[in-house]
Amino acid sequence: MTRCILTLFLLFFHLSSFAAVILQYHHVSDETPKSTSITPAQFEKHLQFLKDNHFKVVALSTLVEAIKTEQPLEDKLVAITFDDAYSNIATNAKPLLDKFNFPYTIFVNPAVINRNENNPASNSLSWAQLKALADEGVIIANHGYEHHSLARIPTSETEQLTQQQWLTQQGTLLVKAEAIIKEKTGQSWHYFAYPYGEYDVATQKWLRELGYVGFSQQSGAVGLASDLSSLSRFPVSMPYDKISSLRDKLGSLPLALGLKGENANTIYKYGEPKSITFNVENDDFYKAGLNCYISGLGKQDITWHDDNSFSITFSKDLPVGRVRGNCTAASISEPGRYYWYSKPWFILNEDGSWYPL
Repeated sequence: MTRCILTLFLLFFHLSSFAAVILQYHHVSDETPKSTSITPAQFEKHLQFLKDNHFKVVALSTLVEAIKTEQPLEDKLVAITFDDAYSNIATNAKPLLDKFNFPYTIFVNPAVINRNENNPASNSLSWAQLKALADEGVIIANHGYEHHSLARIPTSETEQLTQQQWLTQQGTLLVKAEAIIKEKTGQSWHYFAYPYGEYDVATQKWLRELGYVGFSQQSGAVGLASDLSSLSRFPVSMPYDKISSLRDKLGSLPLALGLKGENANTIYKYGEPKSITFNVENDDFYKAGLNCYISGLGKQDITWHDDNSFSITFSKDLPVGRVRGNCTAASISEPGRYYWYSKPWFILNEDGSWYPL
């Protein structure tokens, strides 16, 4: 009740300074796949832009604890995260982050690190490297024991797991991964980044019950009303690594939209979802200025039901694969800044099979 009252109070007075941005990187390299990479030169430009424009780069724990304890967030806060613990984080990213004295977080898969410990050709950080980074204050957090999507329940000719059975297995592995991270680095934050960014409502509930904070891969700023089971992060690898794009993301504000019932679902077969309805929890924007886009479909028509809800009837079927719907609106109280909300869908093939990773 207290959290609800505080959230309504903040929204009523349009305190848009209660916002922060989490950036998501993977590789920092000229030689790795572009879709998960940023070049060292461009990464340095990102860090220089943060410094020149007076953004305050803070540890991820600073943002999480502020949301948990309902403490006001300063404006222009940024957290930097890396997924998958690639070795080029140490060779290419760390010297630049040290130059600017910026804290950061690395999400790791213990089983992957274990398999590569004695492989000189590995592109993964070792436990010794991660321990050294942890001793310097880098947050080492959980990306799952293996890099397995929690949304993709394995099937075979002889066995079909229920979702509950699958999540029970994965819960055991998540706790195992956390124990290994603590043993190897001395840290245990109970933070979890969803592999491939794939999750559904049941996964979010499962993560809450295990006492973990979840991090997704859909865009958007975070604030006091953000869902701790799926905190948004802005992916900033190529082709989304341009400074013009980064500027827009860093200036964004969390658009508080709610989803109820079927609207909260993320996984569908191709052709199933036809529309979605959002509940509006922030009125610091003009309804006529709200724009929503869906990857593969473009800008969508919005139908307002009243001041507190609107719907989108999709112009075409959502395409197979990872689909994002982004809604933005200019802030009334903060001219020049935009509210930003992103909704993920994971659209399966018509026969219910998953698209390739």
